[in-house]
Amino acid sequence: MSDKPHKIAVLKGGPSAEREVSLRSGAACADALRKAGYEVAEVVVDDANFVVPDGTDLAFLAMHGPFGEDGQVQGILEARGIPYTGADAATSRITIDKEKTKEKFRQKGVPTPEGQLVRSLEEITVPLPVFIKPNTQGSSVGSRSVATREELAPALADALRFDAEVLVEQLITGRELTVGVLGDEVLPIVEIHPLEGFYDYTNKYTKGRTEYFCPASLPESITALIQKYALIAHQSVGQAVYSRIDFLLEEDVFPYCLEINTIPGMTATSLLPKAAAAVGITFPQLCRRIVELSWAARQKERTA
Repeated sequence: MSDKPHKIAVLKGGPSAEREVSLRSGAACADALRKAGYEVAEVVVDDANFVVPDGTDLAFLAMHGPFGEDGQVQGILEARGIPYTGADAATSRITIDKEKTKEKFRQKGVPTPEGQLVRSLEEITVPLPVFIKPNTQGSSVGSRSVATREELAPALADALRFDAEVLVEQLITGRELTVGVLGDEVLPIVEIHPLEGFYDYTNKYTKGRTEYFCPASLPESITALIQKYALIAHQSVGQAVYSRIDFLLEEDVFPYCLEINTIPGMTATSLLPKAAAAVGITFPQLCRRIVELSWAARQKERTA
């Protein structure tokens, strides 16, 4: 490895249900990295046979969901000897799996909703109302709340279209919050306020469907508690480098940690860039920080 990365390949696309979001993240990151002074190539990934240009110092991963966020692309890059941004392969294999991630949270005392992994309707024992989501998908793909027995079967069938296993959790209602972590720096909390329903795929990616407040208007004690849990959650899963951790705040008092995103959305209007901007970190500076943190992590792994 050279002293500092100069030539960066932004990997975007991928075969997951979040391909379109990834293409947008990748294009935005490539533009920001050029503004930060790097030489950038954009690589659209379809499968494991993607080609990284010769002379690339670092692969900047902007791929969401399975293949990009589950350790597969990380393992391929490691085998090719190409350093990459973000969580290492071992951490990615944990964080793509919502139930494995929640177990890490529990071990470190981070509160998370009770739930179970199921493959069929007969296995569900969590009392209604519940929240159903595919175990290894992101962007709220296939996710919904269920209040009645009649809604349960179609909701489960929909989630099973995206995954072999589905997480059924106790339904927590409250304020939707998310916290970015860069290395060991915890960013301001972003409050997510969908104008209708919850923060599903449509509300995430349709302009005008959701309001955002950063920093979130919370008592100092609650802010400190959630940021503490965010850092513990970030560290609990292994070498995450940077992440965005999602919470629900019940009755303005009780925070529940839902999941961790190790390659969060990275368009200029995404949540992690919003949080960074609140402390004066521009989007190009954020991308540079991710490059520098990742480069240091890969060097540390190589010498370990």
